[in-house]
Amino acid sequence: MKAGFIATRSRANPLTMKALSLVPSYRAYREIYTLLQRSQWWSKEELAAYQTQALSRLLEHAYEHVPYYRRVFRERGLVPADIATPADLVHLPFLTKEIVQANLPDLKARNYPESAFEYVRTSGSTGTPMGFYYEKGVSRAREWAFMKTQWDRVGYRFTDRCVVLRGHVVDAASSGTYWKKALFGRWLIMSSHQMTEEALPAYIDRIRRFKPRFIHAYPSTAVILARYMREHDIEPFPTVKAVLCGSENLYPWQRSLLTEVFGCRVFSWYGNSEQTVLAGECEESTHYHIFPEYGIVELIGKDCRPVRGPGAMGEVVATNLTNYVCPLIRYRTMDVAVATEKQCSCGRGYPLLEKVEGRLQEFIVTRGGHLISVTPINYESGAFENIRQFQMYQEEIGELIMKVVRKPAYTEKDTRQLTRELRWQLGDEVNVHVRFVDEIPRTEGGKFRYLIQKLPITLGDL
Repeated sequence: MKAGFIATRSRANPLTMKALSLVPSYRAYREIYTLLQRSQWWSKEELAAYQTQALSRLLEHAYEHVPYYRRVFRERGLVPADIATPADLVHLPFLTKEIVQANLPDLKARNYPESAFEYVRTSGSTGTPMGFYYEKGVSRAREWAFMKTQWDRVGYRFTDRCVVLRGHVVDAASSGTYWKKALFGRWLIMSSHQMTEEALPAYIDRIRRFKPRFIHAYPSTAVILARYMREHDIEPFPTVKAVLCGSENLYPWQRSLLTEVFGCRVFSWYGNSEQTVLAGECEESTHYHIFPEYGIVELIGKDCRPVRGPGAMGEVVATNLTNYVCPLIRYRTMDVAVATEKQCSCGRGYPLLEKVEGRLQEFIVTRGGHLISVTPINYESGAFENIRQFQMYQEEIGELIMKVVRKPAYTEKDTRQLTRELRWQLGDEVNVHVRFVDEIPRTEGGKFRYLIQKLPITLGDL
């Protein structure tokens, strides 16, 4: 039945009209998902050709319809045809959060009606919150097509049951309601703000009775559940095939813990709210496969030029290829990653990130001004055995405060062991001070920050 016929009916079924309103979303999803079923197996040459054409369309659009980019091109004496390949993007300036904040009205495409813009705001976990726009009813659908393609790699199906532990507040704590069902009962959304020692047995019992095939979680939230299960010798959930971790950096110690306790594959991906970059693991490796259909990714060093060589670390600069209502071109993410030239055995020709170190604000500054990533620190050593929660805090160079929520068995001996362990891992240029607290809050979005970095860190410090 055609939508046009229904629209002329004087008394259309409200459910039918609601379904029609979802058509653009479904079309956007289906279009991208169908493309990805083919393109993920294209050769590198085919992917490069697709990306070049997509970039050309984006730049033509930005030049014609986005005032900010028309101004940028004219100031540099450029036209879109001067940017023939992704490598030519170096002729355009970087886009920062501050620039977006100052120029947001001029970053809106003039050939879209106001109803097409969905205002979105980042959480400001880097210290700089930022507003921008999705295409209403389209951007999220396209994102889900990419996410579903990633999850396909570990066997996810729409009909699968899934436990969700991602920062939700299901109800007021006093209500005693810690979870609710969604997606026709297939998803069990559980509150991450009430995962106390007293409540966790109920969480575990509910998960076991729900019999999920997947757990979709922030790594830090899954860790709360996993540590409790390990400490109390609780068996894994037999139906869980994989833990799907995203939206926070997955540290090596977290991956090891989750794999051990849940007895299954831990699958991770990397992206951002701005939808400028998306990369995920595959069936055969833990390298992050960058979607070239999603965006163009550059890694830049302290000189703001592309980093070269194996193991070279740089800031992720990304250009989204699918958001035309508010294009973000050469956007500085403030995320740090390491690329690799290796080819994955899965057969996809996607470029790879060897690892994602996290945000620039997730580095500790030594007395000598050097940066130490928190990623390789082993938080599963014996020094953390009697610690319920911890968080690092730095506001002075070379000085690190470790906030600790103690377990009942914690003693002064644990403090000495903790200090000794961190000094061994961080070196002599960082003094560690232990402070005891009753609790460590999460962000408004339910995420957990293992390091609160108050020092200004720039790419030049790497």
